Amino acid sequence: MRQHLCENGAVTESQELTGVAAWAVDLMETLGGPGAGLAIALENLFPPLPSEVVLPLAGFTASQGSFSLVGALAWTTAGSVVGALVLYTLGALLGRHRLRRIWSHLPLVNLEDLDRTEAWFDRHGRKAVFFGRMIPIFRSLISIPAGVERMPVTLFLGLTFVGSAIWNTIFVLAGYFLGEQWHVVEGYADILQKIVIVAVVLAVAWFVVNRVRQRFAVRQQ
Repeated sequence: MRQHLCENGAVTESQELTGVAAWAVDLMETLGGPGAGLAIALENLFPPLPSEVVLPLAGFTASQGSFSLVGALAWTTAGSVVGALVLYTLGALLGRHRLRRIWSHLPLVNLEDLDRTEAWFDRHGRKAVFFGRMIPIFRSLISIPAGVERMPVTLFLGLTFVGSAIWNTIFVLAGYFLGEQWHVVEGYADILQKIVIVAVVLAVAWFVVNRVRQRFAVRQQ
């Protein structure tokens, strides 16, 4: 069992942590607040690292006195911004012209699809970046098209900061006040993530089926 030092100096035992949770706690207990920020920055770059686990753990670790609650909120939000900026930069380096060349070689899509996507981002890019920071999976991915479309970096950082601050605050505070019951948050967050994954799979399946039907119909003419 992993032991933690409470504010009153008493040592308590909590559930044994493994995997990402154990790694995140060790990082935060070793580096303090910057460790929480580093964990979230890596989560942005590697979506399989779930913020829904790291953030409540940051709140829980703060409740144990390893660093302050304000520090947990500040460092995790800074980590979100840094991670998003890295992906934005990758998107900017990829650029619109390279993306179009790659897109033109993909099956079942055409450049008109990309044109419609770009037009949609031109109209709704601000909302996509802001609200995307609060949606599992899209939290990381939304930074890349923002870079490709060269959204003004100050605007991107501002939207990312505010959206990330809201998302991070909810989960960090939940972990802080739930204490050793922080893992309750993970269950609800997991449901949200599964809903998003199912929605994405259904949307992709609908697109593929319709595109295959369209091409089959053209060939029959």
